[in-house]
Amino acid sequence: MNIDCMQLNKEITALLHLVDDPDTEVFETVANRLLGYGKEIIPNLEQLWEATEDENVQYRIEHLIHRALFTELQQELAAWGKEELPSLFKGALLLAKYRYPDLNTQTFLKQLDQMRRNIWLELNSYLTPLEQINIVNSILYNYYKLQGHEITERDPNLFFINHTLESKQGNAFSIGVIYLALCELLDIPIFAVGLPRQFVIAFFDTQYSFLTPDTEPLQTIQFYIDPVNGMVYTQNDVEIYLKKIKAGHEEQFFQPLSNKAVIVRMLEEMALTYENTQQDDKSQEMYQLIAVLKEPQ
Repeated sequence: MNIDCMQLNKEITALLHLVDDPDTEVFETVANRLLGYGKEIIPNLEQLWEATEDENVQYRIEHLIHRALFTELQQELAAWGKEELPSLFKGALLLAKYRYPDLNTQTFLKQLDQMRRNIWLELNSYLTPLEQINIVNSILYNYYKLQGHEITERDPNLFFINHTLESKQGNAFSIGVIYLALCELLDIPIFAVGLPRQFVIAFFDTQYSFLTPDTEPLQTIQFYIDPVNGMVYTQNDVEIYLKKIKAGHEEQFFQPLSNKAVIVRMLEEMALTYENTQQDDKSQEMYQLIAVLKEPQ
């Protein structure tokens, strides 16, 4: 062991001895120094927790571990948001790490690929868009038995994609992300759209003009899908819904959302869910994660 490493261990040991200091200013200074080591300090904190019988000190240590993990999550989410084409599924797995910090992401990436293969085996190039979606729906809701719950149930667990894949229980966001990720892998043009108060996905038809090939292709929505149950809705159904909630007819409602925008909407709903379940500290952390993604690139 070199001298620098010994000095480092001495400093960490000295700081750990001060975690139980009754002076809150001293503790905050100690906490900030410890958190400066990043997530590498967590094993030391866990050992200290096991050796401590004082519940107040244990709470302090738990809070420190959470802060270290949350800081790392913010950094990972910021890096994800800066990618040229951030993967929606990987973004949702990052959100799941908020609740499950030791999540093995490879397990769920493999599971997604298995789901993709099962759908791909049923598809062929002669199917209409609606027939394609009927196959996706049959695999997701009948074969895999995914069961959607309304957002109004306000259960935070339903947002975490690993929980949804393991328990088969989810909501519009967690099941919607699985649906979107699979369709992207299968080259089915399904995108989330910005309808108010609902998370809905839509099948887009791209029309190219052979007379003016330099112009942007025209994208039109053929139909909408509710990820909660796979129900298909027409444009008329959506117009009736918008009139019912007095939302008008804004162009942005019918534009495809970027993967980053989907994750932001997911975080906004998670924040509201934590507020409704009197978990204001967690709600504030969701807003902090939103701020990370909204920072200028």
